Amino acid sequence: MASNQLSNCCITGSLHEGDAKGSLQDIQNISTYIAYPPDKSTKNAILIITDVIGHKLINAQLIADQFAAKGYFVVMPDMFNGDSVPLNRPEGFNIMDWVRNHSPLQTEPIINTVLEEMRGKLGCQRIGGVGYCFGGKYVCRYLRAGLLDVGYIAHPTMLEGDELRGVEGPLSITAAVRDFVFVTAKRHESEEILDKLEVVHQVYLFSEVEHGFAVRCDLSKPRQRFAKEQAFCQAVAWFDHYLKE
Repeated sequence: MASNQLSNCCITGSLHEGDAKGSLQDIQNISTYIAYPPDKSTKNAILIITDVIGHKLINAQLIADQFAAKGYFVVMPDMFNGDSVPLNRPEGFNIMDWVRNHSPLQTEPIINTVLEEMRGKLGCQRIGGVGYCFGGKYVCRYLRAGLLDVGYIAHPTMLEGDELRGVEGPLSITAAVRDFVFVTAKRHESEEILDKLEVVHQVYLFSEVEHGFAVRCDLSKPRQRFAKEQAFCQAVAWFDHYLKE
């Protein structure tokens, strides 16, 4: 594997403050958070595939709003059919028991439906994929012609080497030094895989943060806040260069 399985660090973190500017809408019965850019254009779009906390987490919605403010039409669906994991579940919750009900067999039909709607009715011409933790695996699986054009993933989980070998578009990765899932050896393995592919890629590494920091870090700690903000800037710069026409 290019990253390890889900762990308790995938369900813990800090809740952020703010008011969501987008709205929850249904895409063929899939609850979806949608945020429009200032010009309301859907031409350049971003599909956010969330971590296990899901699309109703205010942290994720604020990130979606940030991408929208940068000129992207953002679509962030419920990947778990209403079965997302509440932030900071009590000790004893088994994340691996939970994920058995959220394999590619259950997850990919959601992505397929949303992408079909984006490419069709919603008029998206170029689509970038953003994958946090759980979502990183699926951005790589869909980074192929006609699906996702460009990819950005942060501290991925459950990512298989063959999934990474299959990417066909530009891929940017954010990683944390203190990560027990996307550990150093797995990160290096990922770098070696990407180095052999004929795709543009980059890997950014941040100290002073842990797994999940790009979504769930403690913003009261300046170094964590800085890392999260820079990870977002990394994603925007990547999409601005490789996604926008």
